[in-house]
Amino acid sequence: MRGEQLPTVSVIGLGYIGLPTAAVIARSGMQVHGVDVTQHVVDTINRGEIHIEEVDLDGLVQGVVQRGLLSASTDVAPADVFVIAVPTPFHKDGQHTPDISYVLEAARNVARVLKAGDTIILESTSPVGTTEQMRDMIASERPDLKMPGLCQGTPDISVAYCPERVLPGRILEELTNNDRSIGGITPRCARKALSFYKRFVRGTCVTTDARSAEMTKLVENAYRDVNIAFANELSMVADHMGLDVWEVIRLANRHPRVNILTPGPGVGGHCIAVDPWFIVHGAPAQTPLIRTARGVNDAKIHHAINSAAALIDAHPGASIACLGLAFKANIDDFRESPARLVAATLARRFGSRVRIVEPYAAELPREFEGTGAELIDVDTALEECDVLIVLVDHDVFRSVPLAERAHKAVYDTRGIWPDQPQDAESVEVIRKVG
Repeated sequence: MRGEQLPTVSVIGLGYIGLPTAAVIARSGMQVHGVDVTQHVVDTINRGEIHIEEVDLDGLVQGVVQRGLLSASTDVAPADVFVIAVPTPFHKDGQHTPDISYVLEAARNVARVLKAGDTIILESTSPVGTTEQMRDMIASERPDLKMPGLCQGTPDISVAYCPERVLPGRILEELTNNDRSIGGITPRCARKALSFYKRFVRGTCVTTDARSAEMTKLVENAYRDVNIAFANELSMVADHMGLDVWEVIRLANRHPRVNILTPGPGVGGHCIAVDPWFIVHGAPAQTPLIRTARGVNDAKIHHAINSAAALIDAHPGASIACLGLAFKANIDDFRESPARLVAATLARRFGSRVRIVEPYAAELPREFEGTGAELIDVDTALEECDVLIVLVDHDVFRSVPLAERAHKAVYDTRGIWPDQPQDAESVEVIRKVG
């Protein structure tokens, strides 16, 4: 609408989700103030640069910063809409207990600058009930403001939950085009949040209650985890029986109602490997399948380690290249990455014989310190290494032709080289592990 006053927006947390979200909101013309606890992140963004790898994000951030639509600091400033996108990790208790302290701390900082009419939206993946806990904490910090669900009449503040559902490498496109589930503490809160998202989301925005929206996000990732677990379990069965799992899946998927996913060395990232535990924590007696799937996918990591180690043991003295550290292809995100764990474990065991190829890393993570492993490029790996352990299906690895790897011993956890000649002795080694 011509002459309409656009809301000002504050995005709390400028990581893999927060920064792209802030940039997309700013692109729509709204004034965005980003907040992060790390000064380096703030300084980088204010220069119009980025601290994470994501397709087309660099140009977008540069553009909105130059236009004066996006700025960053370590302090929360007043705004009309607050979007919280901070981590929700586990407590370090070994029980996969969700830690929402970052959410509550962000909300506490927001509470200090709240005014009547503001909207607070939580986007962080959270256990069911977190949005209400956030509302309750804000209410205790600001008793002068009427909170939704806790007052008679019209509240002063709107509180809602709207999780992202994006794929790394396509975040900007999916933030704009994917459907969104918007859960309000009250229907009025949901409508307020809906009017905000409709300014920059082309996908369908569906309103619901906050608890249902929280559960929806967890269910989406638990569903994927369960289906990946079937594929990973099948791959371990195939190894045990000496079968080519990729051929079995290819043939089974010709059935019109079968769609088996692709196995890997485990499950990584901050979503699929984490979110199912939030459901288990909330309903431990009702989640045997979800818990089992998590166990299968974690077990696949150890299966990959043992299979790779057995292949290496069968080639004494050979140089080893571990291909990839990221949790999925063509990104620089190593969070909860099974590839990273497999490679680091092999490096600790086989020392300087291990080389790491990761095109999205400038240096090795700290767990490789003291192992003797070094970071090399794929060309060097193909020239110098006789054993190749494929852990990530980066495009640069897929592009390696058969002629450059035909005489290598290969353990391919991603199935990117179906034409790879299989050494009978190596297949038998992995089969025995399986």
